[in-house]
Amino acid sequence: MAFDFAHRKILLTGATRGIGRALTYQLLDLGATVLAVARDQAALEALQDDAPEQIDILAADLANPEMPRAVAKWVADAHPDCSALINNAAIMTHTRLTDPPHDRYTETAQEVAINLTAPIALCAALLPTLSRQSQSLIANVTSGLALAPLPNAATYCATKAGLRSFTKTLRYQIEDARLPIQVSEVLMTLVDTDLSQGDPKQKISAEQAARETLQGLAEGQREVAIDKVRLLRKVQRLSPALADRIIRGRAA
Repeated sequence: MAFDFAHRKILLTGATRGIGRALTYQLLDLGATVLAVARDQAALEALQDDAPEQIDILAADLANPEMPRAVAKWVADAHPDCSALINNAAIMTHTRLTDPPHDRYTETAQEVAINLTAPIALCAALLPTLSRQSQSLIANVTSGLALAPLPNAATYCATKAGLRSFTKTLRYQIEDARLPIQVSEVLMTLVDTDLSQGDPKQKISAEQAARETLQGLAEGQREVAIDKVRLLRKVQRLSPALADRIIRGRAA
């Protein structure tokens, strides 16, 4: 089923940087109102200044376990007609756990909280609001690395694989409950942002990533594979071992 973003309120996490910033402006062009969530208050205010009638903002550190509940309450109180959640916020730590220091609890806990715990909690907390709309959308941004992991980003890959599994299960539950909510996964590719490493020539722009994301969601796709992930997904289905070798080679 198609999803029309025009005249919809869209809750978007990680809205001020990279793909999130590109998504914000493209959603505005589609006629949506963006409920922008990010950590940096100043960056949020600068974003809102560009379109004060179409953007509302909330500064929230999603590493805080109480924050998803607070975000959901803000939406329920101030924007009860919100009809879409796009879980885009993420951090990525490039480390090899075999190298010292070996005590990485703090950075690991933060990465898991932002990339996995917060999206799960937001999905659950916003279900009452989204269920009241005639048609709603939940989109969780994962990664091609959920299909085949990158050796120097173990925690990031684990969180994206976990979010991929959660998204499938949530879709099953929503279908069984006959709720009017489209549940989609966006399998992101290598994008030219400060999140990723690697050859810039191998990266696509944040604008292209956002454009392909919104197009796939508007078409009602359950899995929106971005750019090179379309090929990786085909390879992974035919030969998981080959997909693993391809991605492992990127970190050589």
